[in-house]
Amino acid sequence: MDGKRIIFLADMQSFYASVEKAANPALRDKPIVVAGDPERRSGVVLAACPLAKAYGVTTAEVLWKAQQKCRDLVVVRPRMETYLRMSVQITRIFEAFTDLVEPYSIDEQFLDVTGSLSLFGDPWTLAEQIRRRVWLETGIVCRVGIGENKVLAKMACDNFAKKQEQGIFWLKQEELPETLWPLPIEKLFGVGSRMKRHFHRIGIYRIGQLAAASPELVSRRWGVNGEVLWRTARGLDDSPVSPRTHDLQKGIGHHMTLPRDYHTSADIKVVLLELCEEVCRRSRSKQLMGMVASVGCRGADFERSTGFWRQMKLPEPTNDAMTLYRAVCRLFERHWQHTPVRSVGVHLGQLTPDDNCQLSLFEDKTRQRSLGRTMDSIRAKYGNDAILRAVSLLPAGQARERAAKIGGHYK
Repeated sequence: MDGKRIIFLADMQSFYASVEKAANPALRDKPIVVAGDPERRSGVVLAACPLAKAYGVTTAEVLWKAQQKCRDLVVVRPRMETYLRMSVQITRIFEAFTDLVEPYSIDEQFLDVTGSLSLFGDPWTLAEQIRRRVWLETGIVCRVGIGENKVLAKMACDNFAKKQEQGIFWLKQEELPETLWPLPIEKLFGVGSRMKRHFHRIGIYRIGQLAAASPELVSRRWGVNGEVLWRTARGLDDSPVSPRTHDLQKGIGHHMTLPRDYHTSADIKVVLLELCEEVCRRSRSKQLMGMVASVGCRGADFERSTGFWRQMKLPEPTNDAMTLYRAVCRLFERHWQHTPVRSVGVHLGQLTPDDNCQLSLFEDKTRQRSLGRTMDSIRAKYGNDAILRAVSLLPAGQARERAAKIGGHYK
């Protein structure tokens, strides 16, 4: 292949919905969606099968709107544990073709197959083999984008392979002027609605216009992000496919969307404490502690940006929930403008190993650490709701309900 790398981006079509159809053949010819809370009709569509999309149903729209578009819509409650197991099974299939597999999300994975072509044939043949094996073993349709680097493979899949019946597209560097560059600027990987508006203001409407722009112009205007987008438009990306890319963790955070607006400081602090407990539990499980505490929130109107995200440096690294909670509360009280809160998050950054601890004359830190690890072991053995703080029993508490969920969705 002239010394070039060959990278695949494999995407599972309507992943959650496809898993449900594979598990229940009676759903095969029906329009289905997987939605957050079918019983309340207030959930959000997490995945829609192609039959549902034909009615105009889209991912991330509220469930009642989807049901208005399609009266025969079948709504399935999400089963996150099942989807995670299926994602791992698909990873194992990919690893039969190459040892360089990098999960990008639960339903997308990068594969560097450069060294596998001598065993399995040209890229098209190999992509077809992978698609066939995924279908035979899981019943899920896999689309494959091919490129000489990760951004080309990603854009090949998103912009072309997903729209073609064969489900495979090879986006070649030398063919970008005919394939990628005529597309609208929002089709460029990394460009969201806000960046699209920025580009439109300076007269950039198509990917080719950005590729032809001066790199100094975009760097001066948008810094490193501008340069990255310019390189992406030209199909340039040096990042390797690394199976261990997610092992180096820069921070540990937890975010929660609340079931209703929270108006009072007392209610919000209940959730903040629960978030601090989870962040510190995960930090201890990785034997890490953090030096920077962050907290943020936003309101229910996601069309109009509200809320804030702020951080502060701690006097010393910690993975103790109450220490983090006190810092987070100070930050929150300083920046919250007493507007309704619908989602809130806590983050612990600047991580270091927790094998060293600064002793104090005024606190028994050895006891704190021992208490935290004891609580962790109880939860690991008997479940996350086996031991709770008393405030979690208040109406504002979410810990008991979320103990039955993965990523905010039921297992």
